Amino acid sequence: MSGTLAALRTRLVPRRAAWPWLVLGTFVALSLMKDAAGAPDLLSAGTTGASLRFTAPILLAGMGALWSERSGVVNIGLEGAMITGTWFGAWAGFTFGPEAGVVAGLVAGVSFGLLLAVLAVGFGVDQAVAGLALNLLAVGVTRFLSSVFFAGNGLGTITQSPQVPPLPTVSIPGVALLLDPLRGAHVPVLSDAAAVALGLTTNVNVLTILAFATVPVTAWILFHTRLGLRIRFAGEAPGASDSMGVSPNLHRYLAVAVSGALGALGGVYLVIVGAGIYTEGQVAGRGFIGMATVIFGNWMPGATALGAYLFGFTDALRTRQESTINVLLVAAGVLFLVLALARIRNRRDRPDRRDRTTAAYAGLAVGCLGWFIAVGVVPTELIAVAPQVATLLVLTLARQHLRPPAAAGVPYRRSEQT
Repeated sequence: MSGTLAALRTRLVPRRAAWPWLVLGTFVALSLMKDAAGAPDLLSAGTTGASLRFTAPILLAGMGALWSERSGVVNIGLEGAMITGTWFGAWAGFTFGPEAGVVAGLVAGVSFGLLLAVLAVGFGVDQAVAGLALNLLAVGVTRFLSSVFFAGNGLGTITQSPQVPPLPTVSIPGVALLLDPLRGAHVPVLSDAAAVALGLTTNVNVLTILAFATVPVTAWILFHTRLGLRIRFAGEAPGASDSMGVSPNLHRYLAVAVSGALGALGGVYLVIVGAGIYTEGQVAGRGFIGMATVIFGNWMPGATALGAYLFGFTDALRTRQESTINVLLVAAGVLFLVLALARIRNRRDRPDRRDRTTAAYAGLAVGCLGWFIAVGVVPTELIAVAPQVATLLVLTLARQHLRPPAAAGVPYRRSEQT
């Protein structure tokens, strides 16, 4: 048993994260490039606030997927959990108030997660099949409920709810007085930092704060508590966990229930904060995008949040000035160029792999910078799929560094262990 624990140590203990330095470096580079590229709105308070609103539902779905997959269950049903959360959040929010909408969405999400756990963990149904079936069930059930409670009572239609009251927004007192002068001073980097800080600390919805608070809470529970260790053990070596008297399936039930609650909370966010109303189809694949952020973040909370912000930021840019989008070409080109140079200096990889990856990075850098010089315009339709393209690039170019839980997607049966 000591040998098993030693073998799992490198997978259960997280490595020191480098992404905070990457974020800082990216911010400084964007700040220096935005004025030269004619995109003053790129790091404004308005863009930052919009990015938070677009990021929050994807982030909640990503944290839900992280809980589930760390326990060994691939929760394809996150899309259905979000759909369920939108309907129950809208119904309870309209009937009893937005706070009740949040509670109702959480309860519905936990129930949805437990239903998936019964199928995938209890009965051993293929996890992908169970998740897709529940996604279809969520679409049908919510449409039926809308026909009864909204259209049937004359309060809305079969595809739309009445208006839902909003939750309050909060601001840190005195921050605007302190940062407004610095923002208007046009000091490189510092003025942009002040503008971003204003967007992060003024007129922020309380549900947005709750959404982002799930990141440190998830990180603390999964990596600094005994419960989190047992959940990760269930996703890495359920047989070894069971042999130590810790039920992996019990912890999978718990993790999938939390996953459903977080996914549903993302759906509630779309209704109460995002649109103020429930409309059929408003989830629009965000559950699947949340799963992509987990892969992008290599199954770590902080990096998953960074991936969610990438999705939300690019979505927010579509609502801002067109020139703001164009500067991303320069940023992407510089980023790929830096990665190519770093690969050239890295002597640890095998030469053939290093050459292939370096050539890919260099080609992407030339393509992005050449496009900016020759055309200088990015179609908004391309920006809509930019995060998905980024995820595919991560899967293709950094696949040797991805470390999914070893038992993810594999049902555990004690009787099948030898």
